[in-house]
Amino acid sequence: MFSKYKKPGQANKPTLVPINSSGAAPAAPSAPAAAAAQKPKVARRPMGGGTTAAARPAATDKTRKRKERLSEIKLELHRALLDNLNLAALDSASEQDLRMEINSIATEVLQEKGIVLNREERSHLNQELYDEVKGLGPLESLLQDDSIADILVNGPQQIFVERNGKLELSDVTFKDEKHLLRIIDKIVSAVGRRVDESNPYVDARLQDGSRFNAMVPPVAVDGSLVSIRKFKKDKLGIDDLVKFGAFSEEMAAYLQAAVACRLNIIVSGGTGSGKTTTLNALSSFIDNSERILTIEDTAELQLQQTHVGRMESRPANVEGKGAVTQRDCLRNALRMRPDRIIVGETRGEEVIDMLQAMNTGHDGSMTTIHANSARDSVSRLENMVAMAGIEMPLKAVRSQVASAVHLIVQASRLQDGSRRMVSITEVTGMEGEVISMQEVFRFQRVGLGPNGKILGHFTATGVRSHFSERFKQWGYDLPPSIFEPVAAE
Repeated sequence: MFSKYKKPGQANKPTLVPINSSGAAPAAPSAPAAAAAQKPKVARRPMGGGTTAAARPAATDKTRKRKERLSEIKLELHRALLDNLNLAALDSASEQDLRMEINSIATEVLQEKGIVLNREERSHLNQELYDEVKGLGPLESLLQDDSIADILVNGPQQIFVERNGKLELSDVTFKDEKHLLRIIDKIVSAVGRRVDESNPYVDARLQDGSRFNAMVPPVAVDGSLVSIRKFKKDKLGIDDLVKFGAFSEEMAAYLQAAVACRLNIIVSGGTGSGKTTTLNALSSFIDNSERILTIEDTAELQLQQTHVGRMESRPANVEGKGAVTQRDCLRNALRMRPDRIIVGETRGEEVIDMLQAMNTGHDGSMTTIHANSARDSVSRLENMVAMAGIEMPLKAVRSQVASAVHLIVQASRLQDGSRRMVSITEVTGMEGEVISMQEVFRFQRVGLGPNGKILGHFTATGVRSHFSERFKQWGYDLPPSIFEPVAAE
């Protein structure tokens, strides 16, 4: 039976034996013991009139041993599945057929081992086995949880997740390092990449679009390190971010004018501060008639326009050949008649081509950068130009940056886990050898609430926008009240 998915094998149907507290099947009782069992026993009440203190640790120990035994059973069943399943037929198998097959093989193996599980344990075990065969093992339940934004694995026994901007330790674990490495290899091999001692780190993308990074021993000292930035299925627009308190309606009106009037924008911020989410939201203001080309290391942008060309860089193969960098993609993009170019993240020599694109008729281009403030992001651009090996006087580099970049949007993840657009700064030009900038909007912190929440409000700085005339020419006549400071409530 089950010839479609199961390898030809044997069918054993031994008698079921219940599992004892240590996880093993109990031994058959001896003749004296059986006789003693027939004698009536006098029930004795423990002194103190209740459960003894020694019984509580015993119960806890019993639960722990059973959990460990269940983990061992799962490992044995997974090996049995690999031995019995026809792996070549799995791709064409429906989920229902595969679950029935897993349940059938698991039942036979449990009978063979003489193990009885309750309904809840069987259901949980079958789900975990299905995840091992078709999914990503212990990570699968975390990937299905929409409340989780990041999954961070520090070795097989420690998996952290981020919920609402806060990290917490999950109760999910791998069996051992070998189990973790097998799941990592399953992920990277699916996208044609590899990770081993000679190539101990890798970037990849999961099937649902989530960003994956792994580093394995010997570089990872205490076990493999994995980080997964989950792909958000819901496309958040500007209205959603205003509702969530990421920025104010006045800032949204200003940003709509800035994007529509084709200002070159840099979204700056730290890791996990919401740069990509902000970039996605800003792109919603781009007119549907424009041709947009996106360039990313790992494709994450979710643009809603009709005319979008997406590009993704590629690392070198085993022989060290075939690499396609973001700079390669950017150079080709300039030959493809783009109206706008959006680079997911600028962090290397592609900055040269990005600045040139912004300076040579591709207004309205956008990118993100890792920096702690608007002034720091400008310094980062200067440093990246220097690291690219371009020998230019500092004043010339700053002049290039000042003419290319119009607006810097600073995103930040605050200590209470909330994400805010803490500053919008305009680049107004050069004063001598220094890039001149002016802050138009900011998030004004006023204190800390009793529940640890940061208290504050968004306000304009009172400075009139440097691009007000440009806004008017494009039909965006922003009222002066937008730029008036807001008093604290």
